[in-house]
Amino acid sequence: MTIALHGMGVSRGIAIGKVHIVKRDQLDIRKYSIKQHLIDDEIKRFENAVTNAQQQLRAIREHIPESTSADIEGFIDTHLLMLGDVALTEEPMRLIKELACNAEWALKLQRDALVVVFDEMDDAYLRTRKDDVDYVVNHIQRLLLNQTPLQHEKPDQKLSGYIVMANDLTPADTVLMQHHGIAAFATESGGPTSHTAILARSLGIPAIVGLQNALRYIKEDDELILDGVRGIILVDPDRHALSDYHRLQKEERRYYTKLGKLKNKPAVTIDGVLVDLQANIELPKDFETVVEVGAQGVGLYRTEFLYMNRESPPDEEEHYVAYTKVIEVLNGLPLTIRTLDLGADKQVDGGRQSGPVINNPALGLRAIRLCLKEPALFRPQLRAIIRASVHGPVRIMIPMLSNIHEMQQVLQMIEDIKKELDVLAIPYDHELQIGGMIEVPAAAVCADIFAQQLDFLSIGTNDLIQYTMAIDRVNDEVNYLYDPLNPAVLRLIHTTIKAGEKETIPVAMCGEMAGETKYTRLLLGLGLRVFSVHPATLLEVKQIVIDSNIGDLEALAKKALKAKSGIEVANIMRKGEV
Repeated sequence: MTIALHGMGVSRGIAIGKVHIVKRDQLDIRKYSIKQHLIDDEIKRFENAVTNAQQQLRAIREHIPESTSADIEGFIDTHLLMLGDVALTEEPMRLIKELACNAEWALKLQRDALVVVFDEMDDAYLRTRKDDVDYVVNHIQRLLLNQTPLQHEKPDQKLSGYIVMANDLTPADTVLMQHHGIAAFATESGGPTSHTAILARSLGIPAIVGLQNALRYIKEDDELILDGVRGIILVDPDRHALSDYHRLQKEERRYYTKLGKLKNKPAVTIDGVLVDLQANIELPKDFETVVEVGAQGVGLYRTEFLYMNRESPPDEEEHYVAYTKVIEVLNGLPLTIRTLDLGADKQVDGGRQSGPVINNPALGLRAIRLCLKEPALFRPQLRAIIRASVHGPVRIMIPMLSNIHEMQQVLQMIEDIKKELDVLAIPYDHELQIGGMIEVPAAAVCADIFAQQLDFLSIGTNDLIQYTMAIDRVNDEVNYLYDPLNPAVLRLIHTTIKAGEKETIPVAMCGEMAGETKYTRLLLGLGLRVFSVHPATLLEVKQIVIDSNIGDLEALAKKALKAKSGIEVANIMRKGEV
């Protein structure tokens, strides 16, 4: 009998195949004492486990074809870096000596200390990086406990065509499974803004999360249909369901073939409105995809990677070299660099600051607040960006502005740096544009004030929604309140767009909402004309733009702005086919 299970589709696509269930037995880590004359042997046992973990990851990396997405190499490289980091290697050895305890217990203590640091981070993306710590630590622990690697962690293990089901998956699991050619994955927990969900969309893997208790009804090798658009899994589907979904798969393939032909076509609506489609980029190796999908530039370049996995922050020259390389790759396409968006509580990498434990870091000393308090951290980055601007079209974007005084301080700092460069006869673009991210409700309400002094605005919906709804968007217990269609959110977006129109400056959107095609027509109706999205979704957004008539959408958006709830907005969208 066919069973239908419902979750949340986070990466579109249809998969049909047998299921492989990932079961992670809870590691039984217990403390026991090591006699003094055996301490060196225990340390050697730990060192061997770390070395074996490195060798296994390198073996996986060597099996990756050259055509594989850069995301996979990036994650494996990150884990290899972690395996060479003193925080995960030398510190456990020190604990073994100090406590005369077993290696497993020392590693557990260090893991727990690191996770506390990550949990306190304000940036949602960086908080989810604790999954990488867990992955690396668990890998070492299983070697210490003489457990065999999980199937998807074996370099020669092929799971091609399988649908993977688990209680939860780490980002590392996701990239390794994509390497093995899995058809799709589903998890019992998780939400749409989790890093694993975002990565699934990036890698083009159909995925569903939030399938509560689904493993009660699924066993190994069951045949499944996974519908990543509707968020449905069919267990043991009948021949009618299989026939329907095979037909839908063929239609989907034709759709993506058609999308590929849009690369060089302008994003112009039926009634002649030109829309600017740009890309969000995180790592330097991602920039080639910007050109591949025909993006008109980079609307968000996250620079936090420069501060990761290091003891001290990058200096001006390191920033400068990184930015000039990116400018060369883009070959004339505009680049919007977001300045450092980290928090003061971060204590494991470059940008380390000391201070009290922060109870609510998302509302604490972070992003521009931290940068203005620590100019020695901020000025080298600003100087490097300004210097790099001579090599191509560059813009500076300031995150988390909440009041006009912050903006004025940044503008003054930039002017001071320009004067310094003038004295030294160092060239730069004198027309360099400065913009601000609107991701704090206070900034959205006062967007007209910011628009008077900035060259552009960019709406960061991930945080704007989180702050507007007073929720932690990566917290499974409250992320159901994370609703881009909430009237309060839509009104803040509309207010920001209108502020830009009044001052004739561009307003972009660089949050996840911009890349969600179910919102594209509504955003067009609200007046958004610059979308900055992940390259994987850019062509889908372009297709919707080309098929849209702005006049019709503006009338529908006007109705949506008068709605009393997100459900009412959704109904308006559905009836009006927004």
